[in-house]
Amino acid sequence: MPRFRSLALATVAAVALAPGAFAEDSAAQRPSRIEGDAFSAPAAKSAGDTPAETAPPNTGYKPLLPNQTRAPKPANAMKVEIATVAKGLASPWAMEFLPDGRMIVTEKAGKIRIVSKDGTVGPAIAGVPKVDARGQGGLLDIALSPGFATDGLVFFSYSEPRDKGNGTTVAKAKLVQDGKGGAKLDDGKVVFRQMPTYDGDKHFGSRLVFAADGKLFVTVGERSDKATRVQAQDLASGLGKVFRIDADGQAPKDNPFYGSDKAKPEIWSYGHRNVQAAALDGQGRLWTVEHGPRGGDELNRPRPGLNYGWPVATYGIEYSGEPLGEGVTQAAGTVQPVYYWDPVIGPSGMALYTGTLFPAWTDDFLVGGLVSEGIVVLKRDGDKVVTEERVPLDARIRDVRVGPDGAVYAVTDGPDGRILKLTPKANAG
Repeated sequence: MPRFRSLALATVAAVALAPGAFAEDSAAQRPSRIEGDAFSAPAAKSAGDTPAETAPPNTGYKPLLPNQTRAPKPANAMKVEIATVAKGLASPWAMEFLPDGRMIVTEKAGKIRIVSKDGTVGPAIAGVPKVDARGQGGLLDIALSPGFATDGLVFFSYSEPRDKGNGTTVAKAKLVQDGKGGAKLDDGKVVFRQMPTYDGDKHFGSRLVFAADGKLFVTVGERSDKATRVQAQDLASGLGKVFRIDADGQAPKDNPFYGSDKAKPEIWSYGHRNVQAAALDGQGRLWTVEHGPRGGDELNRPRPGLNYGWPVATYGIEYSGEPLGEGVTQAAGTVQPVYYWDPVIGPSGMALYTGTLFPAWTDDFLVGGLVSEGIVVLKRDGDKVVTEERVPLDARIRDVRVGPDGAVYAVTDGPDGRILKLTPKANAG
């Protein structure tokens, strides 16, 4: 497979390992490509003495970097009030706030609904294309156009039924509201298709994130199976990638592989497994959390042209308990995760906290947990995680959003899905 680079690998956290090495004793065998203060231990005044994760790990792998996993939890946990603001949603997958404070929600089987401020769930919106809702497939993420106030456009991703299989597709349409809680999609148009098509029901991704320049990041999966997962390393394949496109689906000319005849021009980064969490930080940079196998969920900051390792290097193992591939956590030319989880949290939606109700969470990432059944709060110092906090919600969380009121909203998974509202507990502490 051809290799392309847009950044010097001297800045990449990568170590070459001998074939077959089972990770933990290998990091010291070869010099690291990490420079600067990468090995200095991050710290925060708010940190406590014990990690948020205390369950036994699935592997014997050791992290390369300080606080790369099992960061300390805050000394003082946030105490929250939890209220149900909407219920009766059929396996909701994603939520976004409309400018007037109402919520637009996708349901896995292929429906979009508007939820009023009082929690009333509106009728299914007409004009949604057919989806393949088998397994992990269905109607996935939704995002408002940066110019929604004037153009009324919404973008959404879904597992599209195709000849001989399916794949993750992104479409846009105009949301035409009827003033009675209902709406329809007009002038729908597919703007991007992940290729190749594959006949499977797993690892579609997918999150949609608009950057400040109006470009759209699209995250996908590598379709899970051993036959397809290797394509995460293939720049001629659209499996296991983060893409960057414009609003019409075209590759921007400043993408890292634009103009190459050996790589898809829409690719931003590669070597990803199944990215179902994505958000911008306060500097406008993209961050993602992807599903690992058994162990190895990863927090990354995808940069243009870089390789994030899957399935060559991972902190997880096969579900059978066997090593994955050569059983290495580091490989030459691949980027180390900023942070990883073993056991997994099962990441879903992700948001940067920018409200005022929770000042302790300012600029923290809030990550939904399907397996951890709550919200994972990550405080960073620069590009390092300094604390990890768990907010238990006793439900599989599909999406997380910060409301215009500064409250945190979490969407629960399942046939009777709810939207939960988190606010600070009165007189806490």
